[in-house]
Amino acid sequence: MKSMAGESAEHGGVSRLHRGSSPRRTNQEKDILNDTTWKACLDDPVPDDVARLLAYVPEWFGQPDANAEYIEAARQKETWTVRDSSSAVVGVTLVDRHFPHVAEIHLTVVDRAVHGTGVGTAMIEALEADAWTRGVSLLEVKTLGASHPAPGYARTRHFYQRLGFLPLEETDFWGAGTPCLIMVKPLTAEPASGAL
Repeated sequence: MKSMAGESAEHGGVSRLHRGSSPRRTNQEKDILNDTTWKACLDDPVPDDVARLLAYVPEWFGQPDANAEYIEAARQKETWTVRDSSSAVVGVTLVDRHFPHVAEIHLTVVDRAVHGTGVGTAMIEALEADAWTRGVSLLEVKTLGASHPAPGYARTRHFYQRLGFLPLEETDFWGAGTPCLIMVKPLTAEPASGAL
């Protein structure tokens, strides 16, 4: 595994996640997760973990053809992961670098059991810090646009906006009935996350 800082973080002894549905957490485990500082690392490809994580959140990733494409992409694309204390992957971000000045987030998926605990934020902040050191000036992500009623994607858009992404354009890039919102984040200053 390639690591941005060369070390793995401990996460309070939270048990490994199992295949199938995400386990329910006790209040004590939820408190541990909420107090956890997750660490995202540049990693080797993890297509099996991507397949497992996509299955955990079908309301975001419920199209078999699209999921097969994500799993195939996970064999080749730049991969950032967050792992729990047992080294199980709990979050994955896949990245495209079309031009030296742009990094595109191709996929971000987080195990439902750790939604809202900072896993997604850790991956995006680590990617941002790495991009900034490489001279990248723009992060990009495509997500389902607001003209579609899917409530989960309202949370997705809010997540990216909270991290500084701006809506740029909503298009029919993915076809009629599937509005594609392009969001961007200019990288004009050193990231404040301390991830460097």
